[in-house]
Amino acid sequence: MDGSAGPSLYPLHRCKTIHLVRHAQGIHNVEGDKNYKAYLSPKYFDAQLTQLGWQQVDNLRKHVLNSGLLKRIDLVVASPLLRTLQTAVGVFGGGDYVDRTDVVPLMVANAGNSGQSAISSLNCPPIVAFELCREHLGVHPCDRRRNINDYQFLFPAVESDEDVLWKPNVRETKEEVAARGLNFMNWLWRREEKEIAIVTHRGFLSHTLSAFGNDCHPLVKKEICKSFANCELRSMVIVDRSMTGSGSSTTNYPGKIPPTLHLPSDAVEKSHDEKDDANANSVD
Repeated sequence: MDGSAGPSLYPLHRCKTIHLVRHAQGIHNVEGDKNYKAYLSPKYFDAQLTQLGWQQVDNLRKHVLNSGLLKRIDLVVASPLLRTLQTAVGVFGGGDYVDRTDVVPLMVANAGNSGQSAISSLNCPPIVAFELCREHLGVHPCDRRRNINDYQFLFPAVESDEDVLWKPNVRETKEEVAARGLNFMNWLWRREEKEIAIVTHRGFLSHTLSAFGNDCHPLVKKEICKSFANCELRSMVIVDRSMTGSGSSTTNYPGKIPPTLHLPSDAVEKSHDEKDDANANSVD
């Protein structure tokens, strides 16, 4: 996000469009919003979406379809927790799954006791689960995820890794979450995709955007750091002003004409430029 005072031009390959999504309502949100101590309850381990949460997913999916956004997204990155994966595949997946031998589902039927039909991996962007964009790590059972074998069964077409970050007795500080968020943003820059959806958590978004927006105008930072509602989507363009982002554009074209017996076009242009400079410096 560019915080400069006036308009600036940047090469397209130095920009990315990101679509930030907070997961839909989880079972832990219902009680946790009433009493924060509910987040400590083991019964909310790797909390799944509520039925209201699935309605929120359906509404957001209609939006990304009707707006044409789904066709533009190159990649979906999700936190590897049940509620974020359910949200990601429900919003950005391929719709109802039709059983066939050559295609695996993104999500099997009734994953996480959801009561939902299986979701197809056809005609949708790739979806990957990535550890760095998780919620606060440690202590809260709702933020601890299942093992990789469970996820491979529930989400066969989603890439995932083992959980090596969560600790039962130590809760991440806000500063540690922000640092992890900045590492996540650096990871995004190293990818070639230009339009990426990220399905994650309110706390992670709040602390990451607060740190990432330090060079923005205060009004811009205030806007981007507003708390996310369940299943809210915000689209942002971020600019790599350090020029350390991904490689050169694949759509640029040099515009040169192959040399022939005639003078190359760039040499002709150089000759014209030299004549223009000479005329500009002459005195009548």
